[in-house]
Parts: sequence; C-alpha cells; structure tokens
Amino acid sequence: MIDPTKIWSLTQLPSLPTVAQGLLKLAANPETELRQVVQLVKADPAISAKIVKAANSTFFGVRSEVKGTERAVSLLGPSVSNSLALSFGLTASAAPSSAMSVHYVNCWRHSIIQATAATVIAERIAPNSVDDFSLCGLLLDVGRLALMSVFEDDYRPVLEAMQRGHLSLPQVEQEWLGIHHAEVGARLMEQWKLPTAVIDAIQWHHAPLGRLEEMRQHIDFPILSAMAVAACAGDVLAGTGNDAARERLDRLARSLLYWKTEETAEFLHQTELSWQQHAPLLQIDDSETPANLMMQANEQLVRLTLRAHVACTQATLRQQLAEQERRDLEFQNKQLQKQALHDPLTKVYNRQFFDEMLDTEAKRCTRCASPIGLIFADVDHFKQINDTYGHQFGDVVLQQMVKVFAISIRNSDVLARYGGEEFVILVNQPTERGLERLAEKIRKRVEDESFLFGDMRVPVTVSLGAAIAVPGRSDRDLPHRLIAAADASLYDAKRGGRNRCCNRSLVDESERELSQQVLQHRFSRWLVSKRLLDIPSVSRALLECSNEIARIGDLAIQCHYLDEDQVSHILSLQEKTGERFGVAAVRLGWITEPQLVHLLSLQQENPKQLTAAVIRLGLLAPARAAAALEEYLLTKLPDGHRYLETEMVLA
Repeated sequence: MIDPTKIWSLTQLPSLPTVAQGLLKLAANPETELRQVVQLVKADPAISAKIVKAANSTFFGVRSEVKGTERAVSLLGPSVSNSLALSFGLTASAAPSSAMSVHYVNCWRHSIIQATAATVIAERIAPNSVDDFSLCGLLLDVGRLALMSVFEDDYRPVLEAMQRGHLSLPQVEQEWLGIHHAEVGARLMEQWKLPTAVIDAIQWHHAPLGRLEEMRQHIDFPILSAMAVAACAGDVLAGTGNDAARERLDRLARSLLYWKTEETAEFLHQTELSWQQHAPLLQIDDSETPANLMMQANEQLVRLTLRAHVACTQATLRQQLAEQERRDLEFQNKQLQKQALHDPLTKVYNRQFFDEMLDTEAKRCTRCASPIGLIFADVDHFKQINDTYGHQFGDVVLQQMVKVFAISIRNSDVLARYGGEEFVILVNQPTERGLERLAEKIRKRVEDESFLFGDMRVPVTVSLGAAIAVPGRSDRDLPHRLIAAADASLYDAKRGGRNRCCNRSLVDESERELSQQVLQHRFSRWLVSKRLLDIPSVSRALLECSNEIARIGDLAIQCHYLDEDQVSHILSLQEKTGERFGVAAVRLGWITEPQLVHLLSLQQENPKQLTAAVIRLGLLAPARAAAALEEYLLTKLPDGHRYLETEMVLA
C-alpha cells in the first residue's frame, strides 16, 4: 500500500523526451508557426494539462471552462503558450537504459492512442467538440505518469504483474497499492483545477458498463461514454489488452454509442491508422540527457523573454499613443452625438431622435403585430410658472421633471423632450392596462415631488395622454395616427381639469383579445404567474435576449403546423388582401387559434433564449430553469405538438 497524498502536491509531470526535443527545434526556428507547436503539444499529456490549467486559472478570467488544448492556446497567446511548452519536465527513468523506460513508453503510447480514438469518436458524435474530446483522451492515464514519478519502486512490480497476469491494470493497482490510476489522475487534475468534465472522464473511464449507464442523465455523459470507449481502444491497440478488452469495447460501443459491430471495427481501424503518425515520438534515444535538454529549454526561454520584453515595450508605447487618440475621438464623438440626439437643457433625447425611434418601432410592430404605445406629458400652467418665478426656475422644473419620468419608466422605454414643456414616452411592448398604470404612476409622482423656489414649495402637476395600437399589415401611417391619438388624449386631460391621465385605444376587440392571449401564453408571464421570478427579474432577462424577429411563416414550418406550399399560398393571398398571415391561416382552417397564439408568443420571445438568460444572470439554478422550461412546454403547447415543439425550442 502507498500514501497517495504525496502525489497531490505535484506541479509537473514528465514529458515525452521526443516531444521536448521537437519543441526545442521549433523554438530555434524563427519561422515556426504556433499551430506546429500545438500539434506537437497535443501528443504530450503533461504539457497539454499544464497549458489548459493555465488557461483556466483566475489570472486570465475566462468566463467558461476551457476543455481543449487548441482553445487554451488561442486564449493564452503565442508568447505564453510557447513559454509553458518549453517549461517541460523530464525524467531519467524514461531513458532506454532505464528499467522503467518500457513502462513510460507504454503509458505515452496508451495516451496517444486514447487521444486519437477520442478524436475519431468526436468526429462522429460531436464534431464541434473534437478538441475537448482529444484532450480528455490524452489525459486519461495521467494517474499512471504520477504513480511512476512518485512511487517508481512500488509501481514497477504492479506494471510487471499486470503484464504477466490476466487482470486489468486497475484491478492489480487496487490489489497492490490500495488505489488505481484513474482515482489518482482525477484527484491530481482536481488539484490542478482542470474542468469538471475532464476530471469526471478520467475518474470513470474504467467504470463498469452498469455504472456508466446509470450516468446517462449526467450533463457530460457524451464525453464520459466516449472516454470509456476510447480507453478500451487504447487497451486493444496498445497491446496491453486481451480478448476481454475487445469484448468490453464491443459491449461499450453498442450500449453507450449505439454502434453496430461493423461500426466499432471501422472505428478501431481508423484509430489504428491515425495514431501511427505519432509513433515516431515513442522512439526515444538517450543521445540527449534530460539535463542537457532542460538547459537548452532554459536558454530558449531566456530568448523568448527578451524578445517579449522588447515587443512589449514597443507595443506599450504604440498603445499609449493609440489610446490617447481613441479617447480624444471618443470624447469628440460623444459631444457630437449628444448635440445631435439630446436636448441640451434636460439631457434626454430630442424630437429628432424620437421621430426616428417611433418610425423604427412602428415598422417592427407592424411586422410582428406587436402593440405600440405613446404617452404625452405636458406641464400644467407652465407659462404661469415662468411668469411668476422666472424662466430660470422654469428650467429647473423641466430638469427635475425629467428625473421623475426617468425613475418611473423602464430601460427599454424611450423618453424625449417633444418641445417646450411637453415630453413624450415611447413605451416598449405595452398592454392597455399597463399603459394606464404607467401614466398614472408618473402623474402621482410629479404631484408628490417637491419643486422648491428657495424655501417655498411650488405645486407642479402634469397632464398625460396615452394611446396604444396594434398595427395592421398595411398600416403605413401608424406613427401619425398614434401621435394624433395620444395628443387628443392629452387635450382631453387638459379640458378635464388638468393633473389627470386620459387614454385612447386604437386596438379593436379581436386584436385586444388575441394580444391578451399571447401575453398570457408567453414564457415570461408563465414564470411570473408561477412565482418563480418577479417582474423586474424577468424584464432583466428579456433585455439579455436577442431582439431578432422571426417570420411567423418560418415558425409555423418549424413547428410543423404548416408546410412550405401552404406558407407560399398565404403569402400570395397577403399580396392581394393585406390580411395578417396568422389570421389568414386560421380562416383557411390550416391552423387553430391556440396554435396561432403559440406562434405569436414564440415570435415575441424565444423560451430557450429566455431560459439561457435567466441562468446566465443567476436568477434560477440551471436545473430549476430547465425544469421550468420543460413544465411550461408540456402545459402550454397545443395538443399534438408538445414533444415535437420541445425539440424545436430546445434545439
């Protein structure tokens, strides 16, 4: 038995000597490209682990875990990556004259084969994760390297016993040492703070099939199952396995990857052909001693450091000049932008910017049949305030009024000075009731605000007029009609005695009912109704989502409600009648009203995007958010399309 705690403090594992020699040759050539260094490093577990460890350190502040060597190098940059590659560690025990040489070579061979097998598997089941799978395969046997480094005298008899007997290496290790290399490797990589997926893959790559099948719900199950198969391929192709190893490979591939026997045979053949390109790396000679190689590496590191220092000094000077120029230009641009888009007195947007925003929002709402709302606010008896207290106090009133407006509206709403003492608010995705409440909230806050002339409180109130509409497909004069309606509501408030709100709705009854159904159907509203989130939290998450609007016809095809011919037919009808797409589809009997509500809801917000935003902001735990999305889909999707739509939304 051994004391494995002696391993946990390891900061360096022995590298393959031929990889070290190759890195020195590349470092001496000024025309060497970084990709050449990467390809060589990807054959060495020790250097790859060190580079990925560095990329995941808090020093670089990477948001998501780095699970692959290539991504780690791209994040670290050529200077750091080359320095880490040249800071390799070597051991004399790997020299051909050493009794441990054959065991080191076997371990490195195993690692290269497993990395190759993992790459072949990834190309079949996860093409976007080839780099991640390759790293995991390479690091599966780091526990063997650690045991050979720290417990050479105790570990050599274990390796020799495994070669003589019929037990697997983990079985012999457990019997002789009380621990096997998978546990050692996982614990060591945990100390190095490598990604959880890598640690779990190392820990479970020799697990029984039954234990692996129990982990099907594990978030990293694809890579865990792939590594178990890659490890078996290593046993078979490295010559350390037997008939039992081939039988386990067939069983794992069939059960975990759903491969047929011929697919497994083809995988094994492809792996055997691919890994041979690295075979020359295993032909170690002792013409160069570890000490000599380490000395050469130190010399190269000194040269790299000097070059980096000179380049850094020059870059710093250039950056300082560029930064100063950027700040000057940025300041000038901000000043010009403020002058062009903002009212100089109140600092809110001006009439020109508001007109542009209204036109843009009207077009968006026309495309997706979304509601659009305006609120006009006019300071009551403002001329009298100016005449009584002076224009300077009148300016103070307008500036203070803007602050009251700003704390009353949402970040997605647009506040602008329309002219004189009149302001306008473009309300994002309003409801009729919500628009009324917002106007009344503003009125009440202004009424309660303290406007001080010296020590005297001057009563100031506002009159507000609101209007809301859901534009039709051919509604080209929507901005004009909406402004006219809001303006008329404002005059209703003034004629009614001022310090009040009046509202006008341009929404007909059918549109009102449909909008209400869509609102109730949306995932954001469902989250609030279930008290999983409050309204401010949901609003924050919605701001994180994409504003890109999908066409309802495309959504209908994705949901399998309509086919392409039906969509084309409805589009042709629209050219003649101007009828809304969804209304036409319902009238033709091709979709139901609940399906139309669901499509309009998807058009306004994507449940999957919202779920991702909720998780990203830390509003719900990932598992809870996923469960909420699943429950929403099961309860809200129209009958007959639940599971199909689940696949579409979660894709």
